[in-house]
Amino acid sequence: MPELVFFSGTMDCGKSTLALQIEHNRSARGLEGLIFTRNDRAGEGKLSSRLGLVTDSVEAGEGFDFYAHLVGHLSAGGRADYVICDEAQFLEPEQIDQLARIVDDLELDVFAFGITTDFRTKLFPGSQRLIELADRVEVLQVEALCWCGARATHNARTVGGQMVVEGAQVVVGDVNQPETVVGYEVLCRRHHRRRLTAAAARAAALSPDVLPVDRENAG
Repeated sequence: MPELVFFSGTMDCGKSTLALQIEHNRSARGLEGLIFTRNDRAGEGKLSSRLGLVTDSVEAGEGFDFYAHLVGHLSAGGRADYVICDEAQFLEPEQIDQLARIVDDLELDVFAFGITTDFRTKLFPGSQRLIELADRVEVLQVEALCWCGARATHNARTVGGQMVVEGAQVVVGDVNQPETVVGYEVLCRRHHRRRLTAAAARAAALSPDVLPVDRENAG
């Protein structure tokens, strides 16, 4: 039976890489799929991985109707055996309903990939609707790591290396960005709660309390 599957995880855990792998495996068996994404780091109409892999996709912007697009594609003689949708957290709940309708009415597998929560630890509306509707929710097993070495479970937005907790929910950025620009960092829950990024931890380590020195015995 066709399924709506939601692959979720933090940033930097390989979601887009898995999307590209699924596309490769299925196309290698003669199947044809449609790929959608929104606000990809590589630009409009691209699905890209941090490993350097990239492919063309359909940009699913605000108001885009997935179901109507699939019906139009099939009615025009096109073929679609499955659907891949990356950055699904950015979609509106109504668009997630359209993906579910593709599974139920057109009997196609839909594989959606996305972050579950934003930099404030709040569910993205698109991710919330996927959790509500998906036949399966798969948490990716490739664990991103916090700077401390623990499993990263939360996404932090940074400006100047410092974590921020206010602002628009959607600001496109990436991990490992220069400290002068808006970027993102994955953290464990403990350090997300403490707002302790890698840059903040380095700054703290460079300015410890000075230990007393016995000058008579020094040197």
